[in-house]
Amino acid sequence: MTNPTNLPRTVLTALAPLVWGTTYVVTTELLPQGHPLFAGLLRALPAGLLALAITRTLPRGVWWGRAAVLGVLNIGLFLPLLFVTAERLPGGVAATLGAAQPLVVAVLAVTVLRESPSVWRILWGVVGVAGVGLVVIGPNAALDATGVVAGLAGAVAMALGVTLTKRWGRPAGVGPTAFAGWQLTAGGLFLVPVTFLAEGAPPAIDLNAALGYLWLGLVGGLLAYALWFHGITVLPVTSVAVLTLLSPLVAAALGVVLLGQTLGPVQLAGFGLSLAAIVAGQLPQPARLTPSMERKTS
Repeated sequence: MTNPTNLPRTVLTALAPLVWGTTYVVTTELLPQGHPLFAGLLRALPAGLLALAITRTLPRGVWWGRAAVLGVLNIGLFLPLLFVTAERLPGGVAATLGAAQPLVVAVLAVTVLRESPSVWRILWGVVGVAGVGLVVIGPNAALDATGVVAGLAGAVAMALGVTLTKRWGRPAGVGPTAFAGWQLTAGGLFLVPVTFLAEGAPPAIDLNAALGYLWLGLVGGLLAYALWFHGITVLPVTSVAVLTLLSPLVAAALGVVLLGQTLGPVQLAGFGLSLAAIVAGQLPQPARLTPSMERKTS
């Protein structure tokens, strides 16, 4: 049976991908166009420095290296790959490639965390990817090799970051805000040269852009990542990973509510499949699908 104490933790963790689902509408409606990496930089570095200032907690010993690795994987490397994917592919294709992350995590849980393979997680991961694809891929979707490689590499980077976060845990006495601050700062510092080499001088920032950057940094950055990294440390990593399917669903829903877009029967069916995959991902694997070795040792 599912541990009932996991429900509030799952709900809090799910707030992170729900918030990340607002990124598309905030970026397209409030931010200056042509500077996606600058948006990623402002999402990460100021929030990370603010977290460090609030908590006054720095890494110690081996955690300097671990925080750098996690920050680059979860933020610094993931965001540029995400933006390359978004520029080279239709948004629906990009979202579907990102939805493959739970499948990658299910594999890494076996190879990195030494967990028993879960047929249940893999099957529902496939259902989730299919559901997201039905929601967001239009009939004229085109594929670009560079965009596809970047999308898959981004999913692998964040999946590896999530898995290593689970493996290493969080240092004793370090709260989720400080832990998120370490990674946001590391990822933001990694993005500084990448951003200015790729995009040059930053854009002019008006009131709408300032509000957008504040939302992405404080809510989509500091708050969301603190909840996300805390959830990874206290919940099964494969259950957390499947929650990322919420992001493209929220983006699609906001497109309907705020941008006047519509969803047809196929897209609504995809919504249902994705939601079913998210719920199933929080449930224990049925005994008949559990490997015999795991049943004997449990």
